[in-house]
Amino acid sequence: MNTHAPPLAQPLSTLDTTRIDDTRIGAVRPLITPALLDEWLPVPPAAQALVEQSRAAISRVLHGADDRLVVVVGPCSIHDHDQAMDYARALKTQADALQDDLLIVMRVYFEKPRTTVGWKGYINDPHLDGSFAINEGLEMARQLLLDVLALGLPVGTEFLDLLSPQFISELVSWGAIGARTTESQSHRQLASGLSCPVGFKNGTDGGVKVASDAIQAAQASHAFMGMTKMGQAAIFETRGNDDCHVILRGGKKPNYEKADVDAACALLRAAGLREQVMVDVSHANSSKQHQRQITVAADVAAQVAAGDARIMGLMIESHLNEGRQDIVPGEPLKLGVSVTDACISLAQTLPVLQGLAEAVRARRAAASARG
Repeated sequence: MNTHAPPLAQPLSTLDTTRIDDTRIGAVRPLITPALLDEWLPVPPAAQALVEQSRAAISRVLHGADDRLVVVVGPCSIHDHDQAMDYARALKTQADALQDDLLIVMRVYFEKPRTTVGWKGYINDPHLDGSFAINEGLEMARQLLLDVLALGLPVGTEFLDLLSPQFISELVSWGAIGARTTESQSHRQLASGLSCPVGFKNGTDGGVKVASDAIQAAQASHAFMGMTKMGQAAIFETRGNDDCHVILRGGKKPNYEKADVDAACALLRAAGLREQVMVDVSHANSSKQHQRQITVAADVAAQVAAGDARIMGLMIESHLNEGRQDIVPGEPLKLGVSVTDACISLAQTLPVLQGLAEAVRARRAAASARG
């Protein structure tokens, strides 16, 4: 008799990947879907009309059919709804008064790129306390955009995160891709599918070629992975975006003077692109000295008044009050002062806008005189 019974079949074990998967993830939390947020906070017909009209107006500037300057002006970053609305109401008054010469778009930035670490913006940490209430941040951001649009003022923002555009992009009239992400293939693909005009900043070193390359990439069609409004993974195929332009923001040195505009436009011409630039008077162009924005804007205005039609717009960092402040736990923040880059005050901004409007009138008059 065989006393050695055959071994029992061993049950198949579940493959354990916990040793190699998500080893550095501390938590995974649910994210609201763009479709649900849109249901909660839908776009009113008046806001939809304003976004359509302002996008079309910016496009006309880019294609030479409108001689106004596009001026993207507002806080470096949004951190308080009520203060942002106070700024928006004051800016709307100026936008109406100067509408024949300037196409004013309020800068409403919710996401902040950090060189190392720091507060990442209103969407990522809306309570400024490290609680990272991102679902609340998305809702608060969308509500603010709707409130600004309700005043009749178009908005512009930087697209940094690749998913957040699904929550807010239909409310945005003009978008920016920052200096740190202009070279990113993912952001170029994103821009190719965005419904609004997009400005690409030159690289942090001041190089304009990366922005020129980005425009060419964004004009092309792409296929890439993303998230639908319903929160599902999908493959998006884009048609390309012909409403893109360069933003000169300086680098190792400022690049807003006529020689810099000449050099940038020569590079664009060689690439077969429209010779046009927007000048960011902040960042490296002001050498990180916020009050120098006024001087830089005056220099750019002089170029415009002298007849330079290649300058199609400016960016200005401006808040209710000038300067900046740190977020210190337990300490109240000063009213209307930036918590990221230093800004000029609203009172300092108004003469700058008026000077730019005068420059546009001078450029227009000179063009008329030439016939």
